[in-house]
Amino acid sequence: MGTLTTLSEHACFDGIQTFYQHDSSEIGLPMRFAVYMPPGASGRVPALLYLAGLTCNEETFMTKAGAQQYAAQLGMALIAPDTGPRGANVPGESDSWDFGLAASFYIDATEAPWSTHYRMESYLVKELLPMLVEELSIDPERIGIFGHSMGGHGALTLALKYPGLFKSVSAFAPICAPTQCAWGQKAFTGYLGADNASWPAHDAVFLMAAKTEAPYPHGILIDQGLADKFLAPQLNPHIFEAACQAVNQPLLLRRHTGYDHGYYFISSFMADHMAHHASALGLAVTP
Repeated sequence: MGTLTTLSEHACFDGIQTFYQHDSSEIGLPMRFAVYMPPGASGRVPALLYLAGLTCNEETFMTKAGAQQYAAQLGMALIAPDTGPRGANVPGESDSWDFGLAASFYIDATEAPWSTHYRMESYLVKELLPMLVEELSIDPERIGIFGHSMGGHGALTLALKYPGLFKSVSAFAPICAPTQCAWGQKAFTGYLGADNASWPAHDAVFLMAAKTEAPYPHGILIDQGLADKFLAPQLNPHIFEAACQAVNQPLLLRRHTGYDHGYYFISSFMADHMAHHASALGLAVTP
């Protein structure tokens, strides 16, 4: 898994915000991630894994979302990985902002040359979280997942693939049906191949439709801004909403007038997401 190297450490709401690097065996390259540990943490600490969106990195959420203050109050750790491998030097990986560098879509690529290093699903599930359970006393029984945009897609799909690992899930403006939008089709063609038979395994709509009962009876929370320029062409929350209804999965899909796609929107509703996860993970939530 590689030894953890501390890149920087900062006091934050009486807890500690740390940025790390390690040599990843799954990715085959050094990977960076950030962890916020709440004050007074002793024993196993419940944690939230946050997956950021296109063009972002391990710093984006920690510096822009304003989540640490709520994590400190609730006694939760926050984990923010980078959005994909860096230094893979795959030809063309920097040619466009929505594919390649910082655009992993949190899947394991099967197409060469991407399949060598673009293995974010395995990295998160098989390497990063087990390492943090071991090294930082994260509670393996109380881990939630959330994310934004591409990371919202990652949160929904990974939660549906690994319901035993993730006990709660939410998302901000997620790419809900990647097989039906340009961003997803571009990424899946590149990473998984033009034959789209394998694509539904990485689409939250298909993953939800395959369930015979609600995988998250506590509920799924999604917030979506109605002034989001990506809503109509890329995000399609209504398709996921219908898939949830079909299997009686409780979904709170909130549509907000005036809010766009960025972190001003995310930070406006962060407290609600933190409370959603805290409740699902069995933590006391004060109004």
